[in-house]
Amino acid sequence: MKFKKKTLPNGLRMITIPMADNPTVTVLVLVEAGSKYERKAKNGVSHFLEHMCFKGTINRPNTSDLSKELDTLGCEFNAFTGQEFTGFYAKGKASDFLKLIDIISDLYLNPLLKESEIEKEKGVIVDEINMYDDMPMQKVHEVWMSLLYGDQPAGWAIAGPRDIVRGMNRKDFIAYRKAHYVASATTVIVSGNIDEREAFKEITKKFKGVSESKKKGKKRTTTKQVSPQIATQFKETDQTHFILGVRSFPLYDERNPIVAVLGGILGSGMSSRLFRKLRDEMGVGYYVRAGNSTSTDSGYFSVSAGVANDRLEEVLQAVMTEFKGMKEELVSKEELAKVKEHLVGMMYLGLESSEDLAEYYGMQEIFRREIVTPQEREWQIRAVTAEDIQKIARIIFVDKNCNLALIGPTKEGNSFKKLLKF
Repeated sequence: MKFKKKTLPNGLRMITIPMADNPTVTVLVLVEAGSKYERKAKNGVSHFLEHMCFKGTINRPNTSDLSKELDTLGCEFNAFTGQEFTGFYAKGKASDFLKLIDIISDLYLNPLLKESEIEKEKGVIVDEINMYDDMPMQKVHEVWMSLLYGDQPAGWAIAGPRDIVRGMNRKDFIAYRKAHYVASATTVIVSGNIDEREAFKEITKKFKGVSESKKKGKKRTTTKQVSPQIATQFKETDQTHFILGVRSFPLYDERNPIVAVLGGILGSGMSSRLFRKLRDEMGVGYYVRAGNSTSTDSGYFSVSAGVANDRLEEVLQAVMTEFKGMKEELVSKEELAKVKEHLVGMMYLGLESSEDLAEYYGMQEIFRREIVTPQEREWQIRAVTAEDIQKIARIIFVDKNCNLALIGPTKEGNSFKKLLKF
């Protein structure tokens, strides 16, 4: 899993990850552009622009040209938008490597942004918003982010509100691209069965038209909290979906490997504490997840689950008890060893394909411009001690950090405040 990185004079970064004998190649372009870079009046423009890049380019002007060409090559392709990044990728046969770079560079650099296509795509995006509104398991994450960060970019929905989406026009996309789709904010990653020298040469050639304008920044997220907070969204459902958690640390904090192991103890795998407690002992909830989420200026540790409405309170109490247990008792040597092996194994299993490796290296580069290899990450996990975990638990599991978001047939959430105490 050796990689090479080069930076062009204009600031564009290139990463190659060769995979000998792999039959596929993935080309991924990441740009530092997402909902945290938006103004409230244009919330959703990052996501909308991602859609529009597939709706015709200078070299492939018809709406279906891109998808038809990629389908003909037998490719897997898509795009995604987060708070601090947007990505475009295509994965195909190794023999089509040069073609994939050509296609991805074209959609990234040369979208036509036709007004007629913008108007049609508004309906698609509104339907996407409606779809997620009908999925409480997904929608609760928007409730959670709004609870944590309020009326600032980190608290806004990535897709934006329907009325703002309906009001966007071509000028909005052109202005946003000019501010953010620039060389210094762009990373091109190629992984798979490739010739690295040829890859660097082709990327340099195909992306020579990228803008060299100065990148616009984003506002820093503020995180002020003095007591437990609760947000509820009423919905007639058979289950209540909730997220219960605490504020943690930003992406660059050296304590994050410890929090990752803590998350593994609580919620990674069928032998984790919360899975055994909720599924095996209490017989409630089909899914339960625990883990740390970080961004460049904030972070949170959370547990999410969907449970029967009449058992919500006892499940919340059980999760809080597990949180408290991390503060009060040291993890045993046996459990800690088991969790470390599980996390390391799952990490390597998640790096088997060319697209997995492209995302692994690309995401680190787009966020921190300093790459931790899988081997180095393994060492970080193995270095965590039981004392480290207890110390971190005592820092993050405190009343003023605690938050609860839920969607279900609950009109008043304040009744749960008594549970949110350590």
